[in-house]
Formats: sequence, C-alpha cells, structure tokens
Amino acid sequence: MGSVKQTRRLLKWVGNSLLVVMLVWTLTPFYWMVATSLKKDKEIYGFEATLIPRQPNLDAYRKLFAQTPFVLYLRNSTVIAVSTTVASLVFGCLGAYALARLRFRGRALIARGLIFTYLVPQSLLFIPLFAVMATLALTDTLKGLTLAYLGFTLPFCTWLLLGYFRSVPLELEEAALVDGCSRLGALVRIILPMSLPALAVVAFFSFTQAWNEFLYANVFVNSVDARTITTGLTLFVVEDVFFWGPMMAAACLATVPPVAVYLVFQRWVVKGLTLGAVKG
Repeated sequence: MGSVKQTRRLLKWVGNSLLVVMLVWTLTPFYWMVATSLKKDKEIYGFEATLIPRQPNLDAYRKLFAQTPFVLYLRNSTVIAVSTTVASLVFGCLGAYALARLRFRGRALIARGLIFTYLVPQSLLFIPLFAVMATLALTDTLKGLTLAYLGFTLPFCTWLLLGYFRSVPLELEEAALVDGCSRLGALVRIILPMSLPALAVVAFFSFTQAWNEFLYANVFVNSVDARTITTGLTLFVVEDVFFWGPMMAAACLATVPPVAVYLVFQRWVVKGLTLGAVKG
C-alpha cells in the first residue's frame, strides 16, 4: 500500500514538473516579445543588451503608430478575419445541416470529401489558387483573401458542425416542423441554440486561422493597402537590419484580438472541444 502511494506521488510530481516546464517554454517567447518592445535600442543591440528592460518606455509603440501603416494592417486583418468567421458560420451551418438532415445521393461522399479537403496542405494549393484569383482579378484585394481563407476554414467548420447537428434529437426538429416551422426555422430555433459550444469553436477557429495566416497573404497581396498584420511584420526587416522594437510592439498588439476572442468565448470553446471529442 505504501509503495502504491509513493508511486502515485512520484507520478504526480513528474506530471507537475512537466507542466511547469511546458508553461515556462510557452511563456518565455511572450515575455521576450513584451520585454523587447519596452526596451531602448541600446538595450536590444550590442554589448548593452539586457534580459529585463532597465528603463521601460513606449518609444517602439510610438514609432509603430507614427511611422508605419500599422493601423491599416490592423484594419485589414480585422475585416478579413471577421468576414471569414461570419461566412464560415453561415455556410458551415447550412452545409452541415444539409448533410446531417437531408437525404440525397452522394451525401456520404461529400461529407468525407470535406475532411480530405481540409487535410490538403496550403503549400500545394497556393499556386493554382493564385492562377484562379489572378484570372478573376481578386489579387491584392481583401475579398480575394477572404475567399481564399474560406478554402481551409469552411471544410473544417462544416465537418465539426455536422457531428453536433447529428447529436441533436431528431424528434425536437420534427415537432417544430409539425408546428409549422420551416427547415430554416428549425435550424435557427432548435439546432443552433443547442449547438452553441460548436458555434463558439467554429468562430474561434475561423478567426484565429484568418488572423494568423501568412502564406496566402504573402503570395496574393503585393500592395501596402491590402497587407495584413502577418505580412506587415516583414516590413520591419530591411535587408540584414531588424527593427526589433517596433516589430515586437506590433507582435504584442497583434496577439490581443485572438486572446480577447478566446476570453469572450472561453466557456463555450472549452465545452465544445471536450464534447467534440465524444460526439465526433
């Protein structure tokens, strides 16, 4: 009995130690990013570099807003991320409901094709997708990036919502249809309120994926007016010179919206992820 308790204590100690190591490993880059954004140039470069800012200041943030089009990048990223999230929710709900409730030929094949489409790497798609967007005159536009992002957010969102919609009792929907509710009305009034955790996961996934995406934004956009935050950060590197202060300040501000979205939907996101592991 004593050996069992000692084994459990040892395993608990090892687990807690691993969690501490992972926590430090995760938080160290964030600390370095924030600390660098608050340092003076002499504390970043050369022999006077420090781990902790001696005289914290906001000079990097002032330069960021006064000398760079960061506000424009922030606006573009917000427009694209919000548009992608809304479109993923609307079309994902409609597609998932059709696959979960309607009976038509090829329904199972389409459902499997969704997850296969999501698994295709972006590095294999950006060349043919660029050709299509160039033909349709969608390059260097926010609309083009939004449509491109739907290519990897919509399949996953539809697949995730499909599993949740199937878990909703069919009797509730049938009762609503008997009472005179249409298919769309049953979706809005019965299924969606019961799938709030899944909708929160879909919204959070779509927003963060569109906000953090770099490859498509770098390939499909060349003009400064349509750049996003992720591609805008590359402008702080001029040949072999890195402007670490403004770059880290921009990176700090760029992390705020995804964190804010997660904090708002935290309860539903955690519930949706845990239930998805059971219902998927």
